[in-house]
Amino acid sequence: MFVILVYDAGVKRDPKILKTCRKYLNWTQNSVFEGELTEGKLKKLQRELGDIINAKEDYIVIYVLANQRYNSRIRLGKPKGEEGFIL
Repeated sequence: MFVILVYDAGVKRDPKILKTCRKYLNWTQNSVFEGELTEGKLKKLQRELGDIINAKEDYIVIYVLANQRYNSRIRLGKPKGEEGFIL
């Protein structure tokens, strides 16, 4: 499945969230990640993030799409992170 994750978090937790998301997804812009994940890896990512965030202050949204077949992307400017494959 294809996943887009966006978050808004406190300054103290932001680096931990960034590091955790980069283990599973491609960093595309500040607080925005995307990539292909299995259902198991998505659940693992959710558990790890749940242990980091303060649910009263932080917010994470994960968009799950069945595949990229019917999606398109329009890009303007230089991307924040490098695209690559996650092993």
